[in-house]
Amino acid sequence: MSTHVTEGTVVDGVDVLGSLSPSRASDFMTCPLLFRFRTIDKLPEPSSPDAVRGTVVHKVLENLFDLPAAERTSDRASRMLQPAWEEVLEADPRVAEMFGPEGPEISAWMASCGESLERYFTLEDPTRLEPAERELYVETLLESRLLLRGFVDRLDVAPTGEIRVVDYKTGRSPAEAFEAKALFQMKFYALVIWRTRGVVPRMLQLIYLGNGEVLRYSPDESDLLATERKVEALWSAIKRAQESGDFQPRRSALCGWCAHQALCPEWGGTTPPLPEPVAVEPAPVDLAAEGSAEFS
Repeated sequence: MSTHVTEGTVVDGVDVLGSLSPSRASDFMTCPLLFRFRTIDKLPEPSSPDAVRGTVVHKVLENLFDLPAAERTSDRASRMLQPAWEEVLEADPRVAEMFGPEGPEISAWMASCGESLERYFTLEDPTRLEPAERELYVETLLESRLLLRGFVDRLDVAPTGEIRVVDYKTGRSPAEAFEAKALFQMKFYALVIWRTRGVVPRMLQLIYLGNGEVLRYSPDESDLLATERKVEALWSAIKRAQESGDFQPRRSALCGWCAHQALCPEWGGTTPPLPEPVAVEPAPVDLAAEGSAEFS
């Protein structure tokens, strides 16, 4: 069993066009201007209680599988919550500023983290699971020389070699009309795993701890080839936007979560000039950054 695997694939001697993670790809599909603000301008964004809840709960679920199977109980996970929170605080003391007179009370927020963990145990029995990988960094270089990369929450491998890709979400499951968008991230990971391991994952599983729903999907090669074409088309659109300097805003229900409305023409703001030189290479992927893009 391994955790936090961050070694990259060998790309020496290859002129890589650029790299893309599921979150940055989702940013561009949601709003090209948001992609620009996060990837090119690299504008800071305040954290939120929801995003930090995701980080803390993910940390507990990762650490839970370090324990012997019989000890992976709801009570034990509850006791792991405070140490996980303290670890997050140590890494970034500023997250404590979200709580207090103008924000949610820390006790109520911690209770909501506990509720997410309790809900997990109604969906899976971790005493019967032995994940092959947790917080696994994956990447692959497509024939077009586009590098795909990201973190997989959990990878389960059956004795027969079948692979299940698992992702935890602390938000609620999407409405049926938005399931395809939610599954794009998982198909992205499945494509990378297929290209690196030669095996199409048998199951993609999204566990929504906000309302206790599980979204499952079994991909096939045609699904993953279609995902590859979509990613390539997306990268071409990103390159066109880079060349023209035109990253158009796209107004949607997700604007309410955006930290950059003051700079967005859709909300009466003025977009600053593009920085020089323009660079569309996403910053190295990390779990906190990936989680911060979760609006569900």
